[in-house]
Parts: sequence; structure tokens; C-alpha cells
Amino acid sequence: MAENKQKFEKPAEGPGGMRGGFGKPKDLKATALRTFSYLTKRPVMLAAALISVILSSLSAVAGTYAMRPIINGLTDAVKSGSNVFPALGKGILLMSLVYTLMAATAYLQANLMAQLAQKGCNQLRKDLFNKLQDLPLSYFDQHPHGQLMSRFTNDADNVQLALEQSVVQLLSSAISFVATIVMMIYLSPLLFIVTAVVLALILLTFKKLGGMSQREYRKQQAALGAVNGAVQENIEGLKVVKAFTHEDATKVEFEVLNENYRVAASKATTYSMMMMPISAQLTNVGYAITAVLGGVLSVVSGFDVGGLVSFLSYSKQISMPVNQISMQMTTVLAAMAGAERIFEVMDAEPEIDEGKVTLVQAHWDENHNLCEGREPAGRQEHWAWKVPESGGFRLVDLRGDVRFNDVCFGYVPNKEVLHHISVYAKPGQKIAFVGSTGAGKTTITNLINRFYEIQSGTITYDGIDVKDIEKDSLRHSLGAVLQDTHLFTGTVMDNIRYGRLDATDEECIAAAKAANAHSFIRRLPDGYQTMVTGDGGNLSQGQRQLLAIARAAVADPPVMVLDEATSSIDTRTEALISKGMDTLMENRTVFVIAHRLSTIRNANAIAVIEAGKIIEKGSHQELLDQKGRYYQLYTGQFQLS
Repeated sequence: MAENKQKFEKPAEGPGGMRGGFGKPKDLKATALRTFSYLTKRPVMLAAALISVILSSLSAVAGTYAMRPIINGLTDAVKSGSNVFPALGKGILLMSLVYTLMAATAYLQANLMAQLAQKGCNQLRKDLFNKLQDLPLSYFDQHPHGQLMSRFTNDADNVQLALEQSVVQLLSSAISFVATIVMMIYLSPLLFIVTAVVLALILLTFKKLGGMSQREYRKQQAALGAVNGAVQENIEGLKVVKAFTHEDATKVEFEVLNENYRVAASKATTYSMMMMPISAQLTNVGYAITAVLGGVLSVVSGFDVGGLVSFLSYSKQISMPVNQISMQMTTVLAAMAGAERIFEVMDAEPEIDEGKVTLVQAHWDENHNLCEGREPAGRQEHWAWKVPESGGFRLVDLRGDVRFNDVCFGYVPNKEVLHHISVYAKPGQKIAFVGSTGAGKTTITNLINRFYEIQSGTITYDGIDVKDIEKDSLRHSLGAVLQDTHLFTGTVMDNIRYGRLDATDEECIAAAKAANAHSFIRRLPDGYQTMVTGDGGNLSQGQRQLLAIARAAVADPPVMVLDEATSSIDTRTEALISKGMDTLMENRTVFVIAHRLSTIRNANAIAVIEAGKIIEKGSHQELLDQKGRYYQLYTGQFQLS
């Protein structure tokens, strides 16, 4: 157990610690300007908010100065023996008006900034989400999903908090600080010297303690990220932890990580909490010295009592803006660091689409010519490729003829995973791929959709290079049942309709019947209106895959990609859906990837892939006659891994 404890003594070094953390923005100015641009999109509201901030801050300073005429008026009235109430009434009325203005503008500023921040961050999240839709799949392969999710939650929330509160507080404190200094110099330059010395000591204290607090705050955030990560990993992998009886080891790991967080948080809080009492005591010392010196000036040089009272009030207030600026800067820096991470995603290279060929509805006229547009009544509807040409365009009937010609591909440069792949599927043919895990089967199907760009060779679709086809049009013509099924929050009907959003309920039910999902759907609590939650957590893996097949069926595409479509379905269910799948694949070009060789015996061609190369190709019987790798797989002499 001691060895385990030593192993987890420190989080790994690096930005943000072992499982995330906190850091400064690399370019604070550029990030701040870009963030604030989300506020400038509503200039009238922003101008009103800024005016309110200025008026509120100046009103607070003016309210303190308003004591001077009141006290001086009372003093003069007492000395002259006149009635004190007229002077007192005017002064109190003036002060009331000033503080009423301060309260009104403070409320207005808070209300306007809350609206600006909410609308600005709402637009920021929209821009970020829209950007994610435009990024290539390779980007998501290289960036953990948890990090991307944190952009929408932690980072965006920090930005919103800064825009809503911290920025206003910084501006207000800065205005109050400058205005207070101006008023103190105006009242008494000599007394201000004492205040300036005390203020310098306060600033030095803030700088020293603030720097120490900020360093510990970074450690605290890194340690907190490590604690959160450990808890998340433990909960998600609790079954594995218990299966291998690692409960004690995980307790030790969490104990060390939690202790690291406690130490860092204690130091950060200690340094942060020290600033206020030290600042207060220095202010009190300055106040006492100023009061004594001011009293002497009142006797010797006739410095008015009202001015002295106002000055003393300013001397008590002068440290507050400094303290607020120091505290809010940490929040602003955290927000700008989060904003920078958001902008890094938004500045990523989008998915490139230079395709000009589009998919259009078409029909055959009386002379058997293909024409663009919806079918006239009683005629069969088609889809066609609209290929631009000089002076116009030509229509190519969408048939589903897919061909790979000497294709080479790698997910990263200089590291190919597919080597000179050549395979074709004529319209209506079923082509199967078999091979070990990592051989490149799924990669081939990803290239049909242009999820990734090939390095060399060509892929043609009805004789057209897929690079020339607009990606949305290309993918609209393809149906896919992926190895990892994903269902969305909504009803069963909604998830089936995801394959084609304009599909009717009857068409969705027909698709479910074709996929043999109808029988189990009817047994659900609310049938087709049963809510799917947590990526289908209330359904079995086989049921989720049946819904994915139904979703592809309702799309009714000419080309279907089935990537381990029956991998999570038991043999009985597999037998039940075989007939439905045959109907689904009728008159379609189908690419199938399967571990169960029994599902692909009727394929027109089977390609055996190993290490990114096609080593055998032919029909089921032809490959058996060759007595090669496929024969070994089929007879059990070699197992797929």
C-alpha cells in the first residue's frame, strides 16, 4: 500500500496538471478585444450600460463630497447663532438626490450588463457549436471530447461571469479610484501625501500577496481538475475497479489527490484572506495620521471641518477600489483563459469542401430523358447528380456505382493505413470486408463518406470523383449503420426519423418492420413514443442497433454502409432480421463489415483485408476454393482478433 501511495504522490507536470487546470491567456489583449466584441454587437445597450457605470461611480464619490457643505453650513450657523435647518435641509436633499441617482444607475447598469452578458455568451456558444459542425472528424480524433465539452460549460460560464460582473466592477473601481484621488487632491494636497504613502504600501502588499495567491490558485485549479478527473474515472469504471479489487488503490489515489487540493486551496485562501485585514489596518493607520494632521491644519490654516470630514471619508474608501480590482483580475484572467480556449476551437481549420456536383430530384420524361425536378403524377421519382459543365450542366442518374482505384490513405502524414486499395461495387451489389481488428475495414467505409481525404488514388461514385461532389449531397445519398450506435434524446420515432426528417410516421414504422425492430418497439411502455434517454441507456445494445438499422432504412439511400451492423445482436435476432436486411439491401449497393462470416455468404464479393491491404478477393465459394486466409477464418483455423 505504501508503494501505491508513493506512486500517486504528485500530479503529472504540464499545463493544467494531470487532468486539467488553469492558466493565463497567451495573448490577453487580443483575446479581451475579441471577447468584448460580443458586447459591441448591441452598441446602444452597451453605451447605456457604460454611462450607468460612470454615473453610478461618480455619484458615490459625489455623495461623500456632499457632506462638506452640510457640515460647513451647520458650523457656520452655530457660530452665527442662526437657524441651522435651512442649510441642513438643502444639504440632505442634495445628498438624497445624489444617492438616488447612484442607486438608479447601479440598478440600470446591473440589469443591462446581465442582458448583454447573457446575449453575448448565448451568441458565443452558438458560434462555437456551429463551428463544431464544420470541423472535420480528424479534429475530434485528436481532441478529447471532455475538453471540447468544457468549452461549453466551464469556459463559457467563466466568460459570462466576467462580462456580467467582473468587467463592470473593474471599470467602476477604476473610475471610483481616479475620482477619489482627484477629490482628495482638490480638498488638500498636503493630506493626500499621507494617503499616497499608505496607498503605496497597500499596493505593494496586494502585489506581493496577490502574486503568491495567484500561483497557489493555479495549483488549486490543477489539483481540483485532478480530483474531478479521478472521481469521474472511478464512477465510470466502477465495475472494473470492483472486478479487479482495486478499491484500496483508488482510495489511496483519491486520498493523495484530495490532500494536494486541500493544501493548495488552503494556501491560496490564506494569501487571499490576508490582503483584506492588512489593507484595513494600513488604512486605519493612514486614517489616524490624516485625522491628526487634518485637525492641526484646521486650527493652524483654517482648513474647513466639512472638507476634513469628506477627506477622511475618502481616505477610508480609497483602498476599496484597489482591493476590488485585485480580486476581480483573477476572475477576468480565468475568463480570458477560457475565452482563448474557445477561440482556439473556433479558429481551427474547417472541413474543406470544394465539390460542385450536387444531388437533385429528377424524373424520366416520356422520351426517357432525365429531367430535373419532382416527378409528375404517376411517374417514378429519381435522384441525379447535377454536374456543372461549360455553358450549363448535365444530369447523371444516381445508381450507386462505387469504385476504389489504387487508394492510399493515412490518418496522419507519412503513416499509411491503407495501401493501394482497389475494389468496386456495381449498382445493387453487396461487397463485404473481413479482417482483423485494425486492418482498415472501417477506414474504407469512412472514405466513401469523405469523412477523411485520401492521399492518392481516386474514389468514384457513378463515374464522378467524390472530391467533386458536394459533401452534403454525397452523404445524403448514403445510409450508414455504424459499429458504435448513437441514439439521441427523444422518442423512438424521432430516432428512426433522424434518417430522413420529412419521413411520415407510417414510413418510420415500415422501416422498423424492415429492420425487424417493430416487435420489440410495440412492447416498450409507450411504443414508438417511448423516450430514449442517455444514448439509449433504457434499451439493450441489440435494440439500439436495430433502431440504427431502421434509421438507415427510412433514409432509403442507394448505397448502404453496414459497419458491424449485427455485432451486438444475438444469433436468434440475427436470423430474424436477415430477411428484413435482404429486403433493405435489395437494389442497393451495400458495403458490409462483419465478424460473423455467416452474414456475408451471399455477398457478391468478399475482400479480406490485413494490414491495410486486400490479400484476397472473390465470392464466398471462390475464397473457400482458394483455401487461403478466408478459408482459415471460415473453418475456424484462424480467429479474427
